[in-house]
Amino acid sequence: MRNILLSFVLLFAAISTVFAQKLTVESFKLAGSDLTAQTQPRKDLNDRNCALIKVGIGLQGVQFEGGIMGNIENKTGEYWVYMPQGNRQLKVKHTNYVPVMVTFADYGVEKLESNRTYELIITASGSTQVAQKQRLTIRYSPSSSTVLVDNKMVKGTNGVAQTTLPVGQHSYIVACDGYESEEGTVKLKASAPSNLQITLTKEATAIQSPVAQPAVAQQPVVQAPIANSDNIIIPVKDGINIDMIRVEAGTFTMGATAEMKDPSDKEKPTHRVTLTKDYYIGKYEVTQALWKAVMGNNPSMFKGDNLPVEQVSWKDCQKFLSKLNRITGKTFRLPTEAEWEYAARGGNKSRGYQYSGSNNLSDVAWYSGNSDSGNSEYEYETHAVGTKQPNELGIYDMSGNVREWCQDWYGKYNSSSQVNPTGANSGSYRVGRGGSWSCTAGNCRSSYRDDYAPGYGYNLGLRLVLSE
Repeated sequence: MRNILLSFVLLFAAISTVFAQKLTVESFKLAGSDLTAQTQPRKDLNDRNCALIKVGIGLQGVQFEGGIMGNIENKTGEYWVYMPQGNRQLKVKHTNYVPVMVTFADYGVEKLESNRTYELIITASGSTQVAQKQRLTIRYSPSSSTVLVDNKMVKGTNGVAQTTLPVGQHSYIVACDGYESEEGTVKLKASAPSNLQITLTKEATAIQSPVAQPAVAQQPVVQAPIANSDNIIIPVKDGINIDMIRVEAGTFTMGATAEMKDPSDKEKPTHRVTLTKDYYIGKYEVTQALWKAVMGNNPSMFKGDNLPVEQVSWKDCQKFLSKLNRITGKTFRLPTEAEWEYAARGGNKSRGYQYSGSNNLSDVAWYSGNSDSGNSEYEYETHAVGTKQPNELGIYDMSGNVREWCQDWYGKYNSSSQVNPTGANSGSYRVGRGGSWSCTAGNCRSSYRDDYAPGYGYNLGLRLVLSE
């Protein structure tokens, strides 16, 4: 009898442990500016375009039930689920978690509409295990390479970098001037340390004709006078320049401060942030002319040299930055989320506006309220950079026109003060800021933030940062 009772207790404990872990719906909403359901459609049984639900969840092996059309597409950091119009529920399942039934009406969506894209964010929680850690060793060549793990630099010696991290999946990047960078993920297991051996290959040099060769040889590596100017211009090539604005170091309150009307939970709680070093940020969003000069292509939906480049993923931006840095001899990068918001608010010259440079959005931004395209193909469109008013620092278009990638992994805020924050250590999504040509006013607040898979590009561009 005692053995039976003990077995029952152990079985109950095991069941309780499994079912203590659950899936939780963080949000479900219509992604009004996302046209994927139209540009990558799937038909229902009545030959009408389905609705598309992009499900963000950091788990593999997730299953779905509820009138789904065709196969589930497992993208980077999210699942694409196509459903016919009129559907009202979606069940999300995983073998290690209690399933969750998502009733769309609970989130203000009575039923799905054809040709519309929706965003469903789900978190997996409830595990009470203490996080285990393990050592990661990266041996790399050449020894002058820079090593980043989970978007943070890991200091190496003689071609060896070591760090101790929680068990699980982590990202890494190894980069060196003149070499093809290498990036990937590694899964740390509790049973043994992990070792990576990475040897970078030299960047291929394009073969030039005898006529073209002298022009390449004469291309200068520019050393701009960073230290003594609030505004600098850095030549790239073919008459294309980069205008940069100095942002002085300082402390500010990040997130949903009082002037930010109707903020989302993503902007909370507010927290004090100190940036200890000055930096330079692009006066304008990266234009298509600059992108073409560096990359030799133009992925943008709306074409024009002075329009901001768009349809570029976070991964595309990293390739662009690598090539730009080789051309200029500089170290350009994406801004951290804190650097971006501090600059958008006007830095130490801030006047406390809701948007970047004004409380009247139309003065400083191209957004859904004023960017009507005037043609039938697209309802809204981008506009030339620098055609609205700048903010307090002289920076243009930090509200509207295109969303801008930040370097950080997306993570929830906490209320503690921070110094030079660089975002979450890892994740499935990178941060996008600033709103776009098709966004409503609420998405253009200086504090508004959103998260995107690194391979996603619709309505996203970039702005450069150069550190001293």
